[in-house]
This record gives sequence, C-alpha cells and structure tokens, in this order.
Amino acid sequence: MAATATAAAAVVSTTARCWAGTSRDTDCGSRSVAFRSTFRTPSQLTLRGKRCGYRRVACQVAADGAPVESASLQDVKLALLQALQGMNRGIFGVPAPRKAEIEDLLLTLEGMNPSPRPTENLDVVKGEWRLLYSTISILGVKRTKLGLRDFIALGDFLQIIDVDQRRAINKIGFNVAGLGMLSGALTVEASYTIDSPTRVNIQYENSAIAPKQLFSLFQKNYDLLLSIFNPDGWLEITYP
Repeated sequence: MAATATAAAAVVSTTARCWAGTSRDTDCGSRSVAFRSTFRTPSQLTLRGKRCGYRRVACQVAADGAPVESASLQDVKLALLQALQGMNRGIFGVPAPRKAEIEDLLLTLEGMNPSPRPTENLDVVKGEWRLLYSTISILGVKRTKLGLRDFIALGDFLQIIDVDQRRAINKIGFNVAGLGMLSGALTVEASYTIDSPTRVNIQYENSAIAPKQLFSLFQKNYDLLLSIFNPDGWLEITYP
C-alpha cells in the first residue's frame, strides 16, 4: 500500500470506529492492520489465525452521527497507529519488542469489544480496507525468490468486502523497478459463509495477476506467492 500507518495516524479522530477478529488460513494465522482507502476517521480491524496467530487490523470511515468513543478507546487506537509507524506493514519482519507492543495494544482493543454477536450485522465491515500491518512475513529465501528485495516493491494491500454477495476480494499491488515503473496487482477472490455469531468461513475461489508483464515475473513462483496471500480458512470477529 502506498499509504502507511503514519498517514492513518494523521487523520484519526474522536469518531473512529473499530472491529477486530481472529482468522486462520490453510498454513498459519496472521495479525494485520489496515484502513479504508478513502476515509475521514479510521477504525481498526484485527484478525488472528488459529495456528500461528495471524493478526490483521483495518481502518474504515466512521459514519456521520457515529457515537463518540471514550477517551480510553481513542488513546488505544492512537497508540496502536503510532506503534505501526515505520513498520512497512511488518511483511519483512518486526523487532520482537515492537511486535509485543502491537500485540498488547490489539488485545487491549479486543477487550473493549462492544458487540458479542458481530456476524448478525456484517455491514460494519463492508467496503474497501487498506492493510497497514501484518504478522504474515516474507523473509529469507521466499523474499529472494519473489524478487522483493530491490527489483519488486510491494504496493497497496486492499480488501473489498461485499456483504450483499458474501464475497471478499484481496488486491496486493506491486511496483517493478527498471521496467518503466511497471505496476500491477495479484487479485484473490473468495466467498464466505456465516458459521457462528462471531465466525465466518472463507473459501478461496480464484486468483489472477495483471498485467501480463507482471505475471511473467511471478509465473515461476506463482504457487509460493499464492500460498502467502491465500485467504482460505476462517475469520472470527472479536471487535466489530
């Protein structure tokens, strides 16, 4: 994503709303943080995986007339966004002390959950979200194979949640140096079904990379790339 946690922190306000959760994919779970791509006041979404504790956090525009949050909740959100600054979404690793600080803040935020049955009103999570932080990591040989050291840079990470169609679309952007700054994205589509008052099951459907020039760069290691960003599994919402 072009925007970072720094940008999100700059626009946080007293009407920001949050939602959080726990997720698992086919390999391992993750923590992440994102905000809505166009917004006035951000909120947070957190997801945790069953096996390795994947975390995800997203921010979304607060609706006009949204209730004003307590000072303590605002303080937690601001502290979280500040802790995420300079982390490049955590994809290439996070120092252990900073990671522990972020995890503590997310747990505190989840402890303020106002809605114990979030899947009964999934409208709170619909729309487009931008990733700011994730414990999904691309390190060592994986990073080298995917060309993500100097040649290819990560762009925006977007998730579009369509509540009416019960679908989610993830878009991971890439910018390629040396090819006229070629830009493109991996798009992964999935469907979901409600499993419980707090959980939805997520089913991978298809994926594609565009344009063709970008696909040719990833073609040899496409399975590796998809294994990192495949959303298959479940999502448990712990703070809507």
